[in-house]
Amino acid sequence: MRQSVRHSDLVYATASRPSAAISSPIAASWIRCLDVHRLMPDAPRDPVQVDADAYTSSRESMEPLIHACADEFDRLYQTVGRSGCCIVLSDRHGVIVDRRGAAGNDVEFKKLGLWQRNLWSEASVGTNGIGTALADERSVMIHRDQHFLSSNISLSCVTAPIRDHLGQVAGAIDISTCRDDVTDMTLAMLSHAVRDVAGKLETTLFRSAFPGARIVMVPSGPISSVALLAVDQDDMILGATKAARVALRLDDAQIRSGMPAADALNEDRREVCADLEEAERAALRRALSRSNGNVSLAAQTLGISRATMHRKLKRLSLQ
Repeated sequence: MRQSVRHSDLVYATASRPSAAISSPIAASWIRCLDVHRLMPDAPRDPVQVDADAYTSSRESMEPLIHACADEFDRLYQTVGRSGCCIVLSDRHGVIVDRRGAAGNDVEFKKLGLWQRNLWSEASVGTNGIGTALADERSVMIHRDQHFLSSNISLSCVTAPIRDHLGQVAGAIDISTCRDDVTDMTLAMLSHAVRDVAGKLETTLFRSAFPGARIVMVPSGPISSVALLAVDQDDMILGATKAARVALRLDDAQIRSGMPAADALNEDRREVCADLEEAERAALRRALSRSNGNVSLAAQTLGISRATMHRKLKRLSLQ
C-alpha cells in the first residue's frame, strides 16, 4: 500500500510541472489520464471488458490480421514465452483479440486483464503499453511504475502499433511481463523484437492489399518503419506505407489523383533515387543469395514476377 501511495504522489507531482509533458512522453500520458480521461492513479480498478457483441465485431474485423500474424506470433512466443512473457494483439481501440502465454502464468495475466475481450485503451486503464502506443501512434516501453494506475505497476510492457495498407493504425502487438528483474536492456531487446514483427506484419498487409503490383522500397532515412510503394504497370502509385508517405510527402489525395512513382521519387530527390537503386540492388542480391541463385524463388520471396525479376537484374547489371 505504501508503494501505491508513493506512486500516486509521483504521478500528481509530475503532472503538476508545466514542462513535464514536453520533456517526457510518459508524463504527457499521465497528464492526459488526469486532465482528459479523468482517471485517478490510486483508484481500485478491475480489468475492463467489452460486451460480447463488441468483442465479436472486433474479432471479425481483425481476422485478416490475426491470420497474417499467426506464424510471427508463434515464432515470437517461442523466443520470449518461456521467460514469463505473454504476447497479445489488440485492435485499434485497444481490445485484445488474440494472445499467447504459458499456462503457468495465465492466472496472473488473466487477473491483470491481459486476456481476450479486455480493453487496454489509455482512456480506460491509463498509461499502458497498448493504450499509449495507440494514442501516440508509436512504439513504447512502459516499465512498471511508468504505468498510470498503481494496480498495474507490476507490469512491464513493450508495444508497437501495426499500420494497414493505408498507413492507418490497425492494431498493436504487445509483450508484457510481471517479472521484477526485468532490466532496461531486456526491455530494449524485447522492444526491438516487437517492432520487427510489427514491420513484417505491415509488409504482409501491404503486399496482400496490392496483389500483382510492383513493390518499390523507398529510402526513409531515420524512419525505422518499412517504406514501400505499390506501383502498377504504368508506373502509377497505387498505395504507400506510412513511412513512404512521410519520406516522400505523399497523401491520399495525391495517390487517388494518380501520381507517377518517378515524380514522387525524382522531385528534388536525386540523392533519394541513387539510394533507391542501391537499396533495390542490395535487396535483389540478398534474395538471390538466400535462394542460392534460383531466380524464380528469389522473385517469389520479393513478391514480384519472374519476368520483372529478370528486368531488374538486367537494368542493374546483376548476374
